Amino acid sequence: MAASPDQFRGQARLPHFAAPLRYDLRLRPDLAACTFTGAAAVSVAVSAPTRFLVLNAAELDDLAPTDVAQFEEDEILVIGFDRELPLGEGVLTMDFIGTLNDQMRGFYRSKYLYNGESRNMAVTQFEAADARRCFPCWDDPAFKAKFKLTLEVPSDLVALSNMPVAKETVSGSIKTVYYEESPLMSTYLVAIVVGIFDYIESSTSEGTKVRVYTQVGKTNQGKFALDVAVKSLDLYKDYFATPYPLPKLDMIAIPDFSAGAMENYGLVTYRDTALLYDELLSSASNKQQVAITVAHELAHQWFGNLVTMEWWTHLWLNEGFASWVSYLAVESLFPEWNNWTQFLDETTSGLKLDALAESHPIEVEVNHASEIDAIFDSISYDKGASVIRMLQSYLGAERFQKALASYIKKYAYSNAKTEDLWAVLEEESGEPVKDLMTTWTKQQGYPVIYAKINGHDLELEQAQFLSDGSSGPGMWIVPVTSCCGSYDAQKKFLLKDKTDKINIGEFAASQSADGEKNQNIWIKLNIDQTGFYRVKYDDELAAGLVNAIKAKKLSLMDKIGIVEDSYALSVACKQTLTSLLRLLNAYNDESDYTVLSHVTSVCLSISKITVDATPDMNKDIKQLLINLLLPAAIKLGWDPKDGESHLDVMLRSLLLTVLVRLGHNETINEGVRRFHIFFEDRKTSLLPPDTRKAAYLAVMRTVSTSSRSGYDALLKIYREASEPQEKSRVLGSLSSSPDKDIVLEALNFMFTDEVRNQDSFYILGGISLKGREVAWTWLKENWDYVLKTWKSSSLISDFIESIVPLFTSEEKAAEVTEFFAGRIKPSFERALKQSLERVRISARWIESIRSEPKLGQSVQELLQADA
Repeated sequence: MAASPDQFRGQARLPHFAAPLRYDLRLRPDLAACTFTGAAAVSVAVSAPTRFLVLNAAELDDLAPTDVAQFEEDEILVIGFDRELPLGEGVLTMDFIGTLNDQMRGFYRSKYLYNGESRNMAVTQFEAADARRCFPCWDDPAFKAKFKLTLEVPSDLVALSNMPVAKETVSGSIKTVYYEESPLMSTYLVAIVVGIFDYIESSTSEGTKVRVYTQVGKTNQGKFALDVAVKSLDLYKDYFATPYPLPKLDMIAIPDFSAGAMENYGLVTYRDTALLYDELLSSASNKQQVAITVAHELAHQWFGNLVTMEWWTHLWLNEGFASWVSYLAVESLFPEWNNWTQFLDETTSGLKLDALAESHPIEVEVNHASEIDAIFDSISYDKGASVIRMLQSYLGAERFQKALASYIKKYAYSNAKTEDLWAVLEEESGEPVKDLMTTWTKQQGYPVIYAKINGHDLELEQAQFLSDGSSGPGMWIVPVTSCCGSYDAQKKFLLKDKTDKINIGEFAASQSADGEKNQNIWIKLNIDQTGFYRVKYDDELAAGLVNAIKAKKLSLMDKIGIVEDSYALSVACKQTLTSLLRLLNAYNDESDYTVLSHVTSVCLSISKITVDATPDMNKDIKQLLINLLLPAAIKLGWDPKDGESHLDVMLRSLLLTVLVRLGHNETINEGVRRFHIFFEDRKTSLLPPDTRKAAYLAVMRTVSTSSRSGYDALLKIYREASEPQEKSRVLGSLSSSPDKDIVLEALNFMFTDEVRNQDSFYILGGISLKGREVAWTWLKENWDYVLKTWKSSSLISDFIESIVPLFTSEEKAAEVTEFFAGRIKPSFERALKQSLERVRISARWIESIRSEPKLGQSVQELLQADA
């Protein structure tokens, strides 16, 4: 047997000859010095002869055993013994010290105000692989163990962990808090929060105590989340047919937080904006965001925490499921939000990312801890959730739910892989789930289905869809659904080969009894967009669908599907921009928020691309898009109406914001007018939270270096705002100015201590097209600083993904590639490749738009028709 610790270097995972059974952990954070000391006694089961114990540790010092080798690049600790360890159980004891860092990972510090002065709280964020920064451990989800924690903290502070407090003792200014032992759980779900907090509480129908902790004086902002939490726990208990596994649930808002929220077992942590909701200060979309986030994190208490993925390759089992089931919960709690229709936002972002050659399969090999962060993306979450919706729709809701409940029971307190879920679903349903779903999770991408009429047959052909217009080699087993002329006549089947056909003889016959060659015949594939694929219709079918939209024959989801597919096909140069504009025109009297949220995003993309593709036509195209959206906006106006629906409140906000972005002068002027009144009197009813973003963007369009009062006024609002949602509205507007110098000033504002690192993406996300060159130069000059300051992969990726895709030329792609040559790190490599691919896709689309013979003429015709 090799006698050197070196044999354990460079491995993706820890060896299995020893595994932890129970951790007894004692931690003492020092909030003033920003350090902590700790002691661990770990019961270890040794199952094969070894002279070594191998576990994870990072950024910890003072580890006691003498023969210890630490390999920093692998984040492992190899403890050597002078003879083989006896098989069976032993106890490993270690003392260690660490830093309460400012990186929002591991055991870290977050700043908050208490009685007007700045204080530190201590918080943990261990997913994916950062428990090792707090205590030495087997930091791999498959090594589940029980945890018994003890904290020593200043006696005036609140100290929370996963489990309830068993007892407390006070000695002078320090109290020792002993927590109950946890059930079996993975290290990434261990949590600790120490600071000064208030709470409100409630109970589920089973009597589980649920609390929301906030900064002192803010508990009223936790009421909405508390209500959603209690109802979600009751709903999930029934849905999964398994009680909530722990004695209590705490949720807490953390001011510095790199993700949106984290599902730690029994102690869920959130960004302020994802948990707090204030009736007077928050918008309708904030409310929705809180509900969906709380429902998502609580779904994890079963799907993720009770049953945990065996390794990060199966991350999507956690995230895709929690995303999907959170919509199920919110739909049940707030049916008037039309939540499943809004779910298509998730599907759309999954489809967009997965049409890149630089995408990745849902199940992705992970060979090093540093690669894990990069897969917390739209594939794991949005494509994951969408293929689950597709499968549920194929199997039927009841069979699907039954199978999930069996899966949870079977794997409770242990780990599962993707194929374990398929096996249970297959057994319960009798359908070929594994074969079907493997095509969706083990290969990247998805198909476009070409549909054309040939006599009495509808001929279908599948090919992998890529936004660069090429066709990949992928083949899928596709659950195809179709309807003809009405939703009563539906067909469903599995498309298993490259081509197939459906006989639509009886469909067509039922339509043409009156002998007309029917204008009204329409055929829609992928009913309600339950399938994760796109459809390209032949001209006759496409024309039929345009008529069906105008005649209001289609469901909201189908209207969304048609516009999103058409847009994607246009980007991939598979259909013309001209035909896309003609299709959009069919939506001119649409008034539903869920549909218009997709229509407006397509409008903004067209507006952006034509700035570079057809600058001489850009003004007319913008006018066309404004004409399309204006009627709905005029109907809603700026002022809220009594008794209007939640979705109308969202729609007002959306339309005003988009009209400002498209440069509609009346909307901009009205936004500026209302802003000035609001700036003088923050209590005015003329600018409620829902319309503020539109007014802030309107103000920024009028700002320049020589006339900067609007920018300064927004900064003043930012500095005076106490709630994060208002702060984020301002930050998201600052960089949208057409003036390059103001954009630069906004970007530099991000580097001041007035902006938390977690909030940088708001400023980055707002950069105007006119600001892209200055932003790129700024990024190059400050790259080393960015890399040093923003450690988490998702935050670093934001810098690249917000700036690089603003460009649309091969030359710029080459320049960016050259700059990053020799600077690439695994944490942002995928984001960079995807961003460069997006630039090249835009460049190709521009070429295609420029070669369209009828574009100018069609734009003029459509404008005339509006007049």
